[in-house]
Amino acid sequence: MSDKSKKINTAIKAADSLSLGISIVVAILMGFGIGWGLKELTGSNWGLGIGIVIGVGAAINNIYKAYKSQVKSYAEFDKKQKKDEI
Repeated sequence: MSDKSKKINTAIKAADSLSLGISIVVAILMGFGIGWGLKELTGSNWGLGIGIVIGVGAAINNIYKAYKSQVKSYAEFDKKQKKDEI
């Protein structure tokens, strides 16, 4: 992999990490929107609650995926550091 490719790959990973906060907010807002739509369709407030729960669940899923990605990245970094020490 060339130096330019490595720099671009690093920039993409950094941007992905920075977007976590945005994705959390968007997931919750989308859940709220779905819940609001269900509330309007059914006339029951339960729809709004269900939508918010779905949004929070999606946000937690985004956090878990980001965590797994960081663990994998750290493992690769650690492996590279140990290889360089030898």
